Formats: sequence, C-alpha cells, structure tokens
Amino acid sequence: MGEEQERPPFPRDAEPAKLRLRRELGLASSVSLIAGCMIGAGIFMNPQPCGLLATLGALSYAELGTLITESGGDYIYILRTFGSLPAFLVTYVSTLLVRPAAIAAMSLTFAEYAMAPFYPGCPLMPVVLVKFAAAACILIVALVNCRSVRLATGLMNLCTVAKVLALLVIIGGGLWVLVRGRAWDALRNAFAGTTQQPGSISVAFYQGLWSFSGWNSLNLVTEELRKADKNLVRAVVISIPLVTVLYILVNLSYMVVMSPSDIRGSSALAVTWGNQMLGGWAWLVPLSVALSTFGSVNGAFFSGSRVCYVAAREGHMPGILSMAHVQYLTPSPALTFTSAVALIMIIPGNFSSIVNFCSFILWMIHGSTISFNTYHVPIIIPIIVLLASIYLVLAPIIDQPQMEFLYVFLFMLSGIVVYFPIIYFRSQPRLLQEATAQLQLFLEVAPTVKNVD
Repeated sequence: MGEEQERPPFPRDAEPAKLRLRRELGLASSVSLIAGCMIGAGIFMNPQPCGLLATLGALSYAELGTLITESGGDYIYILRTFGSLPAFLVTYVSTLLVRPAAIAAMSLTFAEYAMAPFYPGCPLMPVVLVKFAAAACILIVALVNCRSVRLATGLMNLCTVAKVLALLVIIGGGLWVLVRGRAWDALRNAFAGTTQQPGSISVAFYQGLWSFSGWNSLNLVTEELRKADKNLVRAVVISIPLVTVLYILVNLSYMVVMSPSDIRGSSALAVTWGNQMLGGWAWLVPLSVALSTFGSVNGAFFSGSRVCYVAAREGHMPGILSMAHVQYLTPSPALTFTSAVALIMIIPGNFSSIVNFCSFILWMIHGSTISFNTYHVPIIIPIIVLLASIYLVLAPIIDQPQMEFLYVFLFMLSGIVVYFPIIYFRSQPRLLQEATAQLQLFLEVAPTVKNVD
C-alpha cells in the first residue's frame, strides 16, 4: 500500500509532454506550401528570373531534410552540424528579425493592394489605414493558424490556386500581344540602360530571389509531413520548376506589354500591366495580388513559426514557445510570439529595404547550412549554391558598403551577449518560470515531443 502511494500521480505515458504535432501535410499540401510561399508579392512587384538558384538550393535542402528529419530548417541543420552557439544565432536573428520582417513586408503589400480599389488614381494612400489593414491581416492569419492546421492548409491551397490563375491571366495577355506581333522591338531593347556592377547585381538578386523566397519552407515543417522521406523531394521537384516556368512567362508578358521605362518606374508591375491591358477590369489585378499576398502571409506564418517552436524545444528560446494547444495541437504560443514581433515590424521600413535587409541575412544562413558535408545529390549542386551565397553576402559589402550591413552584424553579435548568460550558463530568473506556468494555464498549452520516425 505504501509503495502504491509513492508512485507518481500520472504514469509517464499519460504525461502532457507526450503531445505532438500531427502529420497533416500530404504531397498536394506540400506542393501548395512551397508554391504558395513562393508566389507572393515579389512577382507582382520586383520579378527577376532566379529560379535556377532556388531550385539548386531546394534540392540541397531536400536532401538535408531526408537526413535530418526534424522540423526547423536552417536552425536544426546548423544545430546538428555546428553546435549550439551558431544555431542560437540563427534562431535569434530569424525569430526576432528576419521572419517577422518578411511577414510585415508581405502584410504591408497586402494592405496596399487591398485598399487600392478604394483609392483609384491615388498613388499615396493614408499610411495609418495601410498599417491598420496590415495589422488586421497578421491577426486574422494568426488566428486561423492557432485554430487548426487543417484550416490553415485549406486556406493555403485555396490561395495557391487563385494566385496561379492570376499569373495565367498575365501570361495570356502577354501571349496575345506577341501573337499580334506588336512587341518584338520591346524584347530586343528589354535590357537597355542596365548595369553590370557586382554589387548592383547582388542587390538585384536580393529583389529577384524575394520572388522565390519560400523554396525551403517545407524543411521547416518536416515533422508534420506525411512520408517525409519521399514527399519532401517530390514536392520540391514539382513546385519549384512549375513556379519558375510561370515566372519566366510572366516576366515575358511584362516586357512585351510595358516599355523598359515603365518597368523601371513602376513599384507595382502587375497594376501597371493591368491598367494597360485590362481597361475597366484593371481592378481585378490589385484584388488578385492582395489574395496572393494574403496566402503568402499564411504560408510564412505556418512555416516560420516552427523555427522558434523547435528552438524553444531545444532550449534556445523560452520554454512556453515549445508548447502546443492541448485541443487544437497547434503551436499557438510560437504563433502568438511571431505575430507580436511582426506587428512591431510594420511600423518602420518599406518593401525594398525590408527585402534587401532580410535577403542579406538569409543568404548568410543558407551558405552556412549548405556547407553541411554529406550529400548524395551531385556535389556541384551544393557547391554552386554555396558560392552564390558567398557572392550574395560579400558583393554588396565590397562594391556598395552601407551602414545597414554593419547593423546586421552588430545585431548578430548581440546574440552572443545573450547566449552565454541565459543559454550556456542557464541564468534564468525564477519569475520567468512562474510566468511560464501561468501562461501555460492561460493559453491551455502543454509541452510536446518530437514527431520523428
């Protein structure tokens, strides 16, 4: 009797820590996630054909995803390869800066296009209203993702279909102009007045690769992917070539419909294209772009929130962020945290500065990840991506040095100051533990375990 009283109140099998995120993503949803994250604001604003580099990078990441079957993408690969400090710096920069800033940029773009029909012919819309609409976008998407993984993937699939249809309309318009034989001179002079300086090329790649950002999104949610060893590679092989072909044809349509001066002078190429091609139906373009960007915000939330979720599970972020809702089985604390930081990010900055800022950091991280030394894909593929990453990081610093790059390095170095007292020496105040317990009760969340085979 005495021995029975000394047993723990719950058998270890029944502890809340046995919660895990469900494997909800099949092949179709995986393709939709990659394509949906890639087809966002970039192709409608600053498109360039950077699909080859994105494809090579995605193939390298797909192999990493089959070797390391945990969620977290760059963070978990660097953790397993280089150790705790480099991985912490990755999640420190990604969670506090890069991913929330990307969500903020996409939300601001959504707001501008969603409000455009209400301000016809007005180039400058009220800034307060635009940012309020961007904040509403962030909150709605966060609520959807907190409520249900299946609901979030359903929204993602719907938006992906809609944005592909919008691109097909733009492609169809360009083909119609070509068939009528009015655009061959425009194609011959399409690159007149451009520059070949290394720094300018790298910054142009930042803007172009923004159109392809999301090619590694599936690696962030590997533990939620059914048959990850097969579907990860299949989704990459299907989605990225598909998006690349669409982008090439869309760029062709832009060049045959608009003059080089129109392209250089337009901050929203799709709208300019719509005004020239669709006449009274031009309002459909900002509506389509808004829907496309909304879907990308949803995809960025779905995949990006898993970075701080996995980092918290590994002890690199507050423990509350590693928990999931006991009923919905969604990482609601991580989603809430990402939402809060993204809401702060919508206050300053503009689209172009956010793109360059995020891309510079991301390609530093990608280069570190690609240096992982075990590949079965042809070795030339990761070598090309590694060299491209080095070029994209160093060229703008050498050719066009700016203070923003120094700020990036200083922010990353500040992570070292945070790492040693809080992570390495585990100097955490008791108040944080008490706050975690109270938040756990309030949010109805519990610890989770890895969902790996």
